[in-house]
Parts: sequence; structure tokens; C-alpha cells
Amino acid sequence: MATPISRNAVQVIVEQAFGPQGHSLVGLSDVTFDGYPAVTLKLRTPDGREGLVHLSPIHGDTRKAGFTDIAAGTHCTLLCPVSGEPLERVEEIDDIFGAGYYRLYRTADRSPGSAILISDVWGHYHSKIIDDFEIISAWADLLDELAEQSDLSHPPKS
Repeated sequence: MATPISRNAVQVIVEQAFGPQGHSLVGLSDVTFDGYPAVTLKLRTPDGREGLVHLSPIHGDTRKAGFTDIAAGTHCTLLCPVSGEPLERVEEIDDIFGAGYYRLYRTADRSPGSAILISDVWGHYHSKIIDDFEIISAWADLLDELAEQSDLSHPPKS
């Protein structure tokens, strides 16, 4: 289910994203979301399947196209669709899923202080947009299937 985007809310749109070798990841396909070109990544699942996924460039929007036949909770290897090089894991996400944040660069010079950080777990919508080493946008949500797993694993404290 797609996250509704309010037309009155402030939106952060990713207009540039670069892989580990500096290849542009925006507009690699004709897929768009609300008129904005998609951010494209290559994913590899633990069973060896690979494909391109086109992500909405609107921060907080869960829409995607392409290689999406992946079970919720699957750990994916995130790759640059141009070079095939894995994205850099930069930090752990403190939750039960064992997810990590992986870096896309927001500038062609690949400055770590200007980055987009995304989770490697399918359906685990955790991301941050960093500018000058400061978080300018952070978002976290889970697919219903993952939220149920989380609720079962962490019963309410009495």
C-alpha cells in the first residue's frame, strides 16, 4: 500500500543520487512518481535473484516499481545498477530486524556529509537524508507484516 503524500506537507525530493563510483542513479529508466524520475538500485536476494527496483524520489513515499516480488523482512544486498558495486554499509539500525543503513551520495563528488541512507530489509522503511553531516529528513515505517513481527517480538511491558 502506498503512503499517501499530502499536497500541503513539506516534501523532500531526491533529485540527485550517486553510487559508490559516482554514477547517477536518478532517471536511469522512464519510471516516474508524480512526475519525478525514480531512483534506481539493483537488489540481490539471499536466494540469488537480482533485479532493478525503481524507488520514489519523494522522501517518505513507499511506492516502487520493477523488481518488487520480495518477501517482507528479506535482507537484500544493495548494489549500484551501473557499476554493480555494493553500496557502503554505514551504521546499524537499532531494532529487531538486524537492518543496516546503506549510503547513496547526494553529490557527484561523493561527500559522506551529503547522503541518503536507506535500509537493506525489504518492507523496513527507514531512511535519512543528510546534508553537511546533519539529518535534514528522517523517516521510519514498517509494512504491516513487519510491524506484526515487531509487536510479537516485543510484548508490552507491564
